[in-house]
Formats: sequence, structure tokens, C-alpha cells
Amino acid sequence: MIRMATVEQALDLIARHGAERAMGLETVALAAAEGRRLAEPVVAQVSQPPADVSAMDGYAVRHADMKLGAALKVTAESRAGVPFAGSLNPGEAIRIFTGAHVPDGADHILIQEDTKREGDHVTVTFEQPKPENIRRAGLDFARGKVLVPAGHVMSEGAISLAAAGNVANAVVAKTPRIGVLANGDELVPPGTDLAPGQVVNSIQPALLALIRRWGATPLDLGLSRDTEEDVRKHLTADCDIIVSIGGASVGDYDVVRSAFAAEGFAPVFEKVAVKPGKPTWFSASAATLALGLPGNPAAAMVTAQLFLRPLIDALTRAPASARPQPRAHTATPLPKAGNREEYLRAILTLDTEGRASVQAAENQDSSLLSPFLTANALIRRPPNTPAAAQGDLVDIVMLQ
Repeated sequence: MIRMATVEQALDLIARHGAERAMGLETVALAAAEGRRLAEPVVAQVSQPPADVSAMDGYAVRHADMKLGAALKVTAESRAGVPFAGSLNPGEAIRIFTGAHVPDGADHILIQEDTKREGDHVTVTFEQPKPENIRRAGLDFARGKVLVPAGHVMSEGAISLAAAGNVANAVVAKTPRIGVLANGDELVPPGTDLAPGQVVNSIQPALLALIRRWGATPLDLGLSRDTEEDVRKHLTADCDIIVSIGGASVGDYDVVRSAFAAEGFAPVFEKVAVKPGKPTWFSASAATLALGLPGNPAAAMVTAQLFLRPLIDALTRAPASARPQPRAHTATPLPKAGNREEYLRAILTLDTEGRASVQAAENQDSSLLSPFLTANALIRRPPNTPAAAQGDLVDIVMLQ
């Protein structure tokens, strides 16, 4: 057990414990695969397009016949779903529509805007310098190609691509069940008429929404009071992860970690050298992992991004990322960092020349939620990083 983990140590321990308990697999229909992580690659069962097809409405012709003023006899028609089964002969044209199969013998689509049609003859009215307007078989992908790799989270685009490859189902990691428990005598649900000393439970609803966005099933475990007995009463749900909010500092009424310990959770690390979020802790029982987040709203949101999302990724078999740390130019000077790794809520923008710029919120107090309305990134400041001047490159973490 580590009493004070660095961010790197915490992420390594989270990844290892998550991978050891990786979720089982299931097969789901494509329509149900959105947001799920693939456990097996999606492989094309057909080529797309399956044959040479027309990219335009017009006439399938031989380019050798494309003399300005030439008149060709229209002998047949090819349209999507009803291809022409014969072959094109010299001096002939086949009426064709976008997406229709190109008949044998044709190597060019004469678009209808470049023609004049009279009866069963069509005349070339514009120069045709080269064969074009044909989408060749397999232009998008060929049968047997990996369309979506294992480890990818299925998006609408990935689902459409899989469907185009004639794939009906996807093998995905099962969805982790994640319970969220808020702790504190002062907390009340949103919409309550507040009595003196009461505080609205603002983080729990946000975390439930984030968990759903990150591909897991959220469970609301309610509000526990500042007694070990009441916390333990809320730990009865069948969960893969329990996320606890608050009650993990060193005050007289911070009883959450001892309640979890009494339920068989062994500590992995007790704190993290991070700002905001030092009280973040991580424990494990035989069946469940527990991640404790700070009670301060901003600290809870930041540490959820830093630690909960990677834990979900590990449980759902996400591949190790080899992407470099993204960077942007700071729009304002930044002071020297302290002895903990710091994460500043910020807004990342691109200027008219495509230069990435990031501006830290003016007030970084860990109780403030309003900066999250516009923040789309965190500025990462490793321990003891020197002060940064305006325009210096800084590390960023994108909020997701």
C-alpha cells in the first residue's frame, strides 16, 4: 500500500488492478454497440463498393468513342439495384445512374450535363479529356480488411462502417457497473429548500452522467451520513467499481475509508500528490474496486477525469496508448508549480492560423464548478515546473 502516490504511480496501479479484473465479452447488435469497446476487430465481409459503380448520373461509354460531337446509340439502362447484365459495344452508350454497376466494356461515365439526348441517341457536347467518374470496386475497403480495430470505442461512424462491411454484430467488453456514493451530513438533493448549513449534492449527478458517457452503467448509491455504519449500509449493490465522493480527509467526521476497510476493501493508495485532489484514494476487495474522490466539486471532477476514466478503460480492455502528450501555447503567464502535480481548468482554442492556444481559468479554487461550463482541457503542470511566460508550450489533457 502506498500512502502518497504520484499521479504516475496512481495511474499504473489503477491500470494494473483494472486489467486484472477486465470485463468478460458479449456479442451485441450493431445498433446496441454505440459507446462500447470492441474486444475483437470488425472485419469486412464484402468489398465496398462491391463492383465498379458510377459516381454520376449519365452514360456508361468507351472513352475511345468520346469525340466532340459523336453520337452514340443508347441501348440499355443500369441503375442501383438493377444492373445491366450485358456488355457495352463500340459506338454504344448505357444510360446509368449514380451508384449503379458499370457494365463490362465501359471505362468512362459521360455525365448528362455534357450531352444532348435525342430519342435513342446521345451526343457528346463537351470535351472528355480522360476516363473518369467511376468508383472502382473496393475503393473504400476490400473484403477481409479490418474496418474497426479491437480496443476501439464504437462511434456512429464505426457502426456505419461495420454495417457497410455487412457485419451485423460486434464482440465487445461487458459494461462495468459503477456505483456512485456521496457522503456528508450537509448534503441534500438538488431542488431542496436549503436549511442553514446544507449544501446541494452537485457532483453525484455529474459523475453518473460522465460514467454513462464513458461507456459504463451508472448506479446511484444515494447519500450516506457521516457515520461508518451508514456508509456501510450503502455498499450493498452489485458493482464492479464503487466511486465514493467526500469523507476521505482527516477530519473527525471523515469515516468513508474506515467504512470501506470494514467491508473488506484493502487500500492500494491512500492519497495522490495532485492538485486539486490530494484526498483521492483507491482500494480493492475480492469482488469490487473502490475509488474515493474529494468532496470539493472541482477536485472531484478533475480526479474523475484523471483516474476514473482510465479505470473504466482498463476494465473494458482498452489498449495501452502510445500517443504523445498534447501541448498548446499558454495565453497567459503561469506561476511556478508546487510540489504536487497540478491540473488547471482551461479553454483550448485555435486561432485563424491553426495555432493551439490554452487559457487557464482565472480562479482555480477547488470548490468552483462554473469554470467547467466552458473548460474543455486541463493544463498539466508537473511538480516544481518553472513559471511559464505567455506563449510558452504547456502540456494539456483534453476533457472528455
